[in-house]
Amino acid sequence: MGAVKLAGLIKQTLYGKPGRTRASGMMPPITRRHKRNNPEYCEPAMTRYRLNLRITALFMAMVLLFAGCASVNLDSHVATSAGKALDIAGSVGDRKESQSYLLRAADRFQNQNQHRDARTLLQSEQFDAADQETANQQLLLSMASATALEDAPWAEEIAATITPDHFLNYERNLIDRAAKLQEQTYRLAGDNLAAAVTLILLAEADANADVQALHDAIWQNLKQTSNTELADKEGRAIGYEAQGWLELAGILREPGANLEEQGRMIRKWQNNWPDHPAASTPPAELQLIASLAENRPERITLAVPLSGPLASAGAAIRDGFFAAYYEDDSADREKISVRVVDTSGSSFTQLYKELANENQDLIVGPLEKDALASLAEMDALPVPVLGLNYLPSDTEAPSGLYQFGLSAEDEARQIADRMTTEGIDQILALIPAGEWGDRLENALLQRLEQNDGAALDIERYYPEDNLRAVTADLLGITVSRDRAIDVERTAGIDVEFEPRRRQDADGIVMVAEPRIARQFKPLFAFYFGGDLPVYSPSMVYEGNPDPSRDRDLNGVIFTDTPWILKENNPFRSIVKEAMPDIRGQLGRLFAMGADAWNLSKRLPLLQHVEGATLDGQTGQLAMTPQGSIHREQLWARFRNGTPESLPPLEESGTTETRETNELPLQEQ
Repeated sequence: MGAVKLAGLIKQTLYGKPGRTRASGMMPPITRRHKRNNPEYCEPAMTRYRLNLRITALFMAMVLLFAGCASVNLDSHVATSAGKALDIAGSVGDRKESQSYLLRAADRFQNQNQHRDARTLLQSEQFDAADQETANQQLLLSMASATALEDAPWAEEIAATITPDHFLNYERNLIDRAAKLQEQTYRLAGDNLAAAVTLILLAEADANADVQALHDAIWQNLKQTSNTELADKEGRAIGYEAQGWLELAGILREPGANLEEQGRMIRKWQNNWPDHPAASTPPAELQLIASLAENRPERITLAVPLSGPLASAGAAIRDGFFAAYYEDDSADREKISVRVVDTSGSSFTQLYKELANENQDLIVGPLEKDALASLAEMDALPVPVLGLNYLPSDTEAPSGLYQFGLSAEDEARQIADRMTTEGIDQILALIPAGEWGDRLENALLQRLEQNDGAALDIERYYPEDNLRAVTADLLGITVSRDRAIDVERTAGIDVEFEPRRRQDADGIVMVAEPRIARQFKPLFAFYFGGDLPVYSPSMVYEGNPDPSRDRDLNGVIFTDTPWILKENNPFRSIVKEAMPDIRGQLGRLFAMGADAWNLSKRLPLLQHVEGATLDGQTGQLAMTPQGSIHREQLWARFRNGTPESLPPLEESGTTETRETNELPLQEQ
């Protein structure tokens, strides 16, 4: 009712309708000329009664007026901030109406991407003791803002108040949205098992759901569930379908299972659970595993240089490739044929065309960088190629080209990551001059920048340089000495001077072969930098223990391949017994050839399955979507002239966290 109209009714209540005449015999209106206790006038009782009624009516009308005004303000006022919305809601006496207003305001803030304002409202004490309907609405909006803000603590609070089947409490048209928000909230809270069970229940409840997408999402959550949680199934699995999923995830965590064994496990599970939805529609990753296990390349050409300057490198790769091939019990040698081609002095583009016409399934090679670059001129490769080197970073790889090698850039990035993890943000670096050093330097600087670190100085050197002068320049001794000389010249007197190294550096990156590194390391101490930690790539170690010569490297932390550093390495033991001369850098190339064989069976798997890795002889191998394979190596520190293994960077996390990364495709 409008305020003007209501005021008119009040006036009518007090004074009557306008124009109305008094009936005969009624008393004239009272003129207030005398006091109320005037004995000459006595107010009739009926008149007092009517006046009291009018006053009461006036009071009630005013209450209605103010109540109506409050209601109008609540509905029409659009708060521009969370604080204003809370003030408006706080002025309302009806708590449910206040909660409804805050829910509407939070929804409006979310639509405007103002999730922080929505969070303030949804966490308000106004929602204490809300009824079930209101609480469910608050929860739905809370999950939306918690996930949008990536607010893990809030997500944990929400997750603690619900069960995986909670989304079923909503209206049918909201079930899909509620379930997906609930899954995201559980995932943000770190409870991937509950997230998976949520989606399992959604697949049961929603007949129109995208089954393949749901199964893929369920599998991703199960992959991130720790072994401990997965084993503790009792009480968490809700029904037949959840139990089947958990069993599927469990069997694929068998340690050491190779691709073929995993394929057999999947098929066996399908036979044991024929009515399970995932039996007819497996996650895409598992479909890929099963198909790759049955469709390996059978006609393979190994194209490496076997003459010329790269002959020894090519021969080491060839020998490693065949050693791994013959040690692979899953290889069907009656079906698989491997042909070896010498790429020295020939056009690889022409060679590739000839091999493609021979219906090869896969070409492994070339090793030469220029030969690999010639393939980049093609739009697509009809026969896939596992190149044993890398294209320049600004060159786009054609479809069908995979790249793998002993990349110095990978090692530089790992050094930067380890230094950052250990609190070393400002570094000095010694890097050889030349194109190889340029690539390593660029990779180091890019990763340092990503990690909010900085290189204070980088000295590029040649092996024949004066290494004392190079070290003095790096540590700022030359600048300190020049400053003292300037003071002597200015003052005209001899000044007692003790040089000081620069004090802003946290550590040193030393990129040097063993002969040079054994000279640099003592010079750091000579020039007052002996307290700075030193990090190096694998080239600092010859690959064979030599304590008497490597004592000068004591304290140097370096990264190297599992072929060199892994203590229990059955493949290396077998090879060393048969081929004792495989050592040093040739040993690393031998390991690269062995990994090339194991990669040849798994290229599509590594490219298309997120998180898939292979534990190789050159490191833990992973592939980018563009087909470039990168390695994560092991770590050691020289102690008494001998490498001593160090824990990997992941050791800073929990055991359960590391376990989750092993599902399903981290092969030994």
